[in-house]
Amino acid sequence: MASLPLSSRAARTAWRIAPKRALSGAIGWGARIGIPGSIRAQVLARFARWYGIDASEAEKSLADYRDVDDFFTRRLRPSARGVDSSPDTVVSPADGTVIESGLVTDGHLMQVKGALFELDELLANGDAARRLAGGAYLITYLSPRDYHRVHAPVAGVVTGWHHVPGTLFPVGAKSVGREPMLFISNERFVTLMEGTAGLCAVVMVAAVGVGHITAAYDDDVATHHRTFRRARVRYARYDEPRPLEKGGEIGTFHLGSTTIAVFEPGHVDLNTFAPGDATKMGEVIGRVLTPIQTALTEIC
Repeated sequence: MASLPLSSRAARTAWRIAPKRALSGAIGWGARIGIPGSIRAQVLARFARWYGIDASEAEKSLADYRDVDDFFTRRLRPSARGVDSSPDTVVSPADGTVIESGLVTDGHLMQVKGALFELDELLANGDAARRLAGGAYLITYLSPRDYHRVHAPVAGVVTGWHHVPGTLFPVGAKSVGREPMLFISNERFVTLMEGTAGLCAVVMVAAVGVGHITAAYDDDVATHHRTFRRARVRYARYDEPRPLEKGGEIGTFHLGSTTIAVFEPGHVDLNTFAPGDATKMGEVIGRVLTPIQTALTEIC
């Protein structure tokens, strides 16, 4: 990475020594403190205005959310988003802002210009990394104003997941620019799917302030639970894979962070994105290639 200005180097040092896990626990605890019903709507309305959240998209009225975490992890009204139903399209897994996109090259993804990280370290699974090498990827940052549930970009079945312990650096643009290897340093939860688009990995990267991650397809997954706090990678494989339609819910960030979707090469052609582009869950971000198109891609 290019040389950083003094202020960025100071911020990097401060975050490296900060008690990020304890800070995140405190933020998560505060977010789950119940708000008295008499002032709930006013408190959450002020919270929404502060962060620029469009509360009109929420499934329920503000008074019906018991605490900040409940509101932060809100579902949307059915009419608030449309998931493109065409069988040959790929949709955005999340609302957010594009950090980077492109093709996995020599086993690496780009964090920012001049900073790469390894796919096998991101996934903590060499077999999956080998299948996904050369494939398209999209990295999306979820800010506090965004909807914080993550969805399937393609239809398929969930074959398993990995939970990779790690630290909790912030994942905003400034932190991504100053902290190399951020996405393989932070805690992350990886969902593996198989379908007509081949193998797809959807990575939910935790960050400071993220109380925990839960999976919609498996009630036993809650990364704040003590069984997930051991300093080792946890793996799960399903004897009976779990079907998930395109746009089906994968999991929830309790507070916010980043998603990284990686697709098997020759199966998906993603649209061109620039850092800073906005995405909305369910909108088209690419297309699934037919077998003939895949064969032509491999020949070329």
